[in-house]
Parts: sequence; C-alpha cells; structure tokens
Amino acid sequence: MKELSQEDWSTKLENDDNAMILDVRTEEEVAEGYIPSSKHIDIYKGDGFVEEVEKLDKDKNVYIYCRSGKRSAQACSILDQLGFANTYNLEGGFMNWEGKTVK
Repeated sequence: MKELSQEDWSTKLENDDNAMILDVRTEEEVAEGYIPSSKHIDIYKGDGFVEEVEKLDKDKNVYIYCRSGKRSAQACSILDQLGFANTYNLEGGFMNWEGKTVK
C-alpha cells in the first residue's frame, strides 16, 4: 500500500492505464457523491467485502478511497494480503476530493 496525497493520487490515477478505483464507503455515503467510474464495495460488509474483492482483477492498480482515509487504508491492507499487485490509499479521503460528482 502506498499513501498518496490528494494531488499525487489524482495525477497517478490520470496517467495509469491499468487503474481501478474502489470506493469502500457505505451506501449512504455514496448517495452523497462519488468519484465517477469507481466500483463500490462497502468495507463494513466484513466477509462479504472479502468475497467481493476476491472477484476483482489482482493485476490492476487499485486506487481506494473512503470518507476520511482510514477505512480505505484498512482496505488497502486487506487487498495487499489477498495478493493485489498495487494499492493506493487516498489520504484525507473523499471529503477533501476536488473531482467528486455529487448526486
């Protein structure tokens, strides 16, 4: 896992042809806004989260975010343990994200 600042996360993501964005927030949080093209899997699903994550392509570079950066750091750790090649945590989380789409 790499902790990336908002700017570094955005720049790296824009230049990554092998990227996948993972949103680990709750449904209620997603309803408030999201990053376009992100895949949503709520980390609070516990074993259900692991089951869903196991279906993802482990060779992708996974850019993970939550509201504040704490749950996404946990998710990065889980994905690292599951054998994902590269995981990137958005420091400060979605609440500070400039490129968000609000429903």
